[in-house]
Amino acid sequence: MEQNKPQTEQDISQQAAVRRQKLADLRAAGSDPFVITKYPQDSYSADLKAEFADLPAEAETGKIVSLAGRMMSKRIMGKASFAHLRDQKGDIQIFVKRDLLGDEPYAAFKKLDIGDIIGVKGEVFRTKMGEISVRISELTLLSKSLLPLPEKFHGLTDREARYRQRYVDLIVNPEVKDTFVKRSQILKEIRAYLDEKGFLEVDTPILTPFEIGASARPFYTHHNTLDMDMVLRIETELYLKRLIVGGMDRVYEVGRIFRNEGMDPKHNPEFTTIELYQAFTDFHGMMDLVEEMYKRLALKVCGSLEITYQGKQIDMGHWERLTMIEAVKKYSGVDFNDWKTDEDAIAAAKEHHVELPEVPTKGAILAEFFDAFVEDKLIQPTFIYDYPVEISPLAKRKPDDPAFTERFEYFIDCTEYGNAFSELNDPIDQKARFERQVAERKAIEPNCKAQVDYDYVTALEYGLPPTGGLGFGVDRLVMLLTDSASIRDVLLFPTMKPVD
Repeated sequence: MEQNKPQTEQDISQQAAVRRQKLADLRAAGSDPFVITKYPQDSYSADLKAEFADLPAEAETGKIVSLAGRMMSKRIMGKASFAHLRDQKGDIQIFVKRDLLGDEPYAAFKKLDIGDIIGVKGEVFRTKMGEISVRISELTLLSKSLLPLPEKFHGLTDREARYRQRYVDLIVNPEVKDTFVKRSQILKEIRAYLDEKGFLEVDTPILTPFEIGASARPFYTHHNTLDMDMVLRIETELYLKRLIVGGMDRVYEVGRIFRNEGMDPKHNPEFTTIELYQAFTDFHGMMDLVEEMYKRLALKVCGSLEITYQGKQIDMGHWERLTMIEAVKKYSGVDFNDWKTDEDAIAAAKEHHVELPEVPTKGAILAEFFDAFVEDKLIQPTFIYDYPVEISPLAKRKPDDPAFTERFEYFIDCTEYGNAFSELNDPIDQKARFERQVAERKAIEPNCKAQVDYDYVTALEYGLPPTGGLGFGVDRLVMLLTDSASIRDVLLFPTMKPVD
């Protein structure tokens, strides 16, 4: 059996030279594979294996098929040889016999390399060893592989190479494709769920006219015709809520988002989010939607509400709901309601060695207690709601307790997966919050170009109905449902630092 052994750069360049010479010889003989434009593929490996699962050893089927794919192994045995062909659905053995194929085509087959793309025609049968195979009567070289495949692309040392050359990763590690098939399935299921609920999928601008006051850093580009700088969006929220104003009561967008920030196992500079907005509901309505949608995704994608993520059992069928006050009391023993003043909160923080925020108010200190005592305990799905107004500048205040807002985040495996509000629809309050947000950014970064989105304020002045809004990261969700440790494992082409 021909196998790829660990290769030095010299080995690779020698093999590449041999392959280029083979191509030159083919061209000289009038058999240039690159002039072929199509092949009549009519069957796939996995389908044939399923169709003839009950076929006994050494039995014939009489079925003639045409397959096309990449040759992944080759075993030359004199007048008869075996190879494995990998197509869209898997691998299948092909049996190549000189008497059946002919002398010249058989000699040409023996010169093929691992990685070459071929088309074959022949009869399906089961070998004496019990493997479903195709006995070849015709073979066509469709594309010459000029570089040898690496023996293994596995292991941490090669992880960088796997991300940089995803095309090789997909050839050598076929299980990698399963993650991206699941990613597509997850998006399809989310869309199906939201469409059934009466939501309309929309597209909003990726290029926006200016930077807003949010803390996320944007990427800048320049529009030549208008001679103006433009910004790649950091969210889809403000355009989507304009549509709610316009009477499109349920909208969502599967959107690429760009943030000019750091990279780590959970962050990439460009990523995919889904934001959705529903008129005439609140953040409790969004909570119900998240729970129902995630249960459906777990069942459809993983086949069970019990899933495994990085060695932990996660029960997607049970979601706990706690206010931030309840969660902090449960895990730290400290009760926010015992604090009468900001000074009481500061004293409690010092006693429990909790970091004080820049502006040490009761609400901000509660959030620090949450970070210190709660987040790393939330392995099972949990909604944390009623956030202090200090850390929720865009959420609606609770009518009966204006120190808190109608906001939740949900956590799985100690990680935040999404964020939702009863949306702020008071234009006067919104304008003041925007102006304060931009002023705070400029105080920290005097050169920043952040502006208030006054057009959005104008939209609110026409009237935004009471609305529930939700945003969640698709990449993080795909990591969860495919048991992937890094965001790079669920992005086909993650952002990479240049090699040189």
